[in-house]
Amino acid sequence: MKMNDIWLDLQGWALVHGVKIIGILVVALIVNKFAAIGIERLIQRVITNKGGLLSKEAEEKREKTLTKILTGTAHVLLWIFAIMMILSEIGVNIGPLIAGAGVIGLAVGFGGQYLVKDIFTGLFIIIENQYRVGDSVEISGIGGSVEDISLRITTLRDLDGVVHHIPHGAVTTVSNMSKGFSRINIDVGIGYGADINKARDVINEVGQSLLEDDVWKNDIITAPCFLRVQDLGDSAVILKIIGDTRPARQFAVAGEMRKRVKEAFDGAGIEIPFPQVTMHQLSE
Repeated sequence: MKMNDIWLDLQGWALVHGVKIIGILVVALIVNKFAAIGIERLIQRVITNKGGLLSKEAEEKREKTLTKILTGTAHVLLWIFAIMMILSEIGVNIGPLIAGAGVIGLAVGFGGQYLVKDIFTGLFIIIENQYRVGDSVEISGIGGSVEDISLRITTLRDLDGVVHHIPHGAVTTVSNMSKGFSRINIDVGIGYGADINKARDVINEVGQSLLEDDVWKNDIITAPCFLRVQDLGDSAVILKIIGDTRPARQFAVAGEMRKRVKEAFDGAGIEIPFPQVTMHQLSE
């Protein structure tokens, strides 16, 4: 075959198949771009804040988490489909590839059940809105802030900065400490000789002043207040203090509340007992 004939054949192939391949790539790029926009808008319409239980910030976190996961999944499926079409245009018989995909699926069914379990559990976690990126959670005994969620794993970072990768199939119990609102739950001990009513008034005043503080008021929903006498301990009367905060702000608010209660008790002469040992020396 002459070079001129080969060149003409290549030109003919390019005019037919090459144009189709370019068209497939262009369409894939356009669909890829608009799929992300479409998924984001669909989620904003379909996912509603039922009963207004979630704050605007919490709802935005939920939408971003769902958009990220579904967009990533759509992109992978789109490019797999585009590559299969391109291979078909090149002349590759994709029948065996599709059959091979079926064999792989069968192998996954038998040997990859853990992967399948991770993915299906991840779907339910996402659909049920159990937690989102940025939430403070405890998953199967591991606590931390959610840094990332995929269909297979959740990534947590704890207070020590340690990153934990938890397969969704291993998730048995999830405790979300930042969904809707959070709550401080503090126990404070006072001496048996202290006036409980006075201590109650001091706690309520401190909680109200914290709510009105310009630095803290945006983090607090209800002022921390005295709830009840929680226990009569060996050396102290234990008082329970509670109050609602914005999601994930309970730890900071609780720390500030403890500090102010200690200062207020000192000023009011209310004793916060601590363990003491009394030693008696016997005279000879």
